[in-house]
Amino acid sequence: MSKNINHKDYYIRLGLNIAYYRKLRGLTQMELAEAVDISRTHMSNIEAPNMPTAISMELVFDISDILEVPVSSLFDFNR
Repeated sequence: MSKNINHKDYYIRLGLNIAYYRKLRGLTQMELAEAVDISRTHMSNIEAPNMPTAISMELVFDISDILEVPVSSLFDFNR
């Protein structure tokens, strides 16, 4: 059984939530990127609503730790 599942909307929402909490913490993309050991360009791509970018759960956990928010908040797509 083959399914064509497209999760791009979830990646976009995840990125927007990361941007929201990053700004709430007063961090720049560069500061967050350095804290989780990725490039600023990669961080920009994650947050860009026109560029759905898949990221690892490890990176999600790291971002959650730095932003001091529960992982579940990053996946709250009801806001």
